[in-house]
Amino acid sequence: MKIIGLTGGIGMGKSTASAMFRRHRVPIFDADQAVHELQAVGGRAVRPIEAAFPGTTRGGAVDREALRRAALGNPAALKVLERIVHPLVRDAEKRFLAAARRAGKSLVVLDIPLLLETGGEKRVDLVVVVSAPAAVQAARVMRRPGMTRERLAAIRARQMPDAEKRRRADVVMHSGLSRHFAVAAIRRLLRRLREAG
Repeated sequence: MKIIGLTGGIGMGKSTASAMFRRHRVPIFDADQAVHELQAVGGRAVRPIEAAFPGTTRGGAVDREALRRAALGNPAALKVLERIVHPLVRDAEKRFLAAARRAGKSLVVLDIPLLLETGGEKRVDLVVVVSAPAAVQAARVMRRPGMTRERLAAIRARQMPDAEKRRRADVVMHSGLSRHFAVAAIRRLLRRLREAG
């Protein structure tokens, strides 16, 4: 089973690329979705996050805005949060991969925003980085509800620079052009991988 690691900075178009893989019936592990589930009511991260960051949960779930205020821009707090969340996400990823192997899947995608920042490239066969020009990235992100220039700067500071991600990629998928261009790039990649067996 071939494992594609899909990554890219905020606003680069990674979610769109992931949806395209899904349309081609490639199973996707969405690390962001896994984090949401871990922080929802009954999620395994709720109690340890409340213990480390008192007052950041409400109604049995993590209050994501309160947690963001407690951790964003605070490297020590982010490290604590990562020590709680990352092992739980890895556990969910392992269960996803085991289920895909049992189902006889030949190809899967791990959609992980911080793939390269966390050394995740060692767990995949191919790293696909989704990239767009900085101006396109900023325009996309600033349209998100509640986004500010300061918050975007803090997020960018936590992520590896796009140029470095592109340097370390096996495949760079440019999303700043047209949607048709991105769809064609994914089709070509899937054809190449499937032909290689």
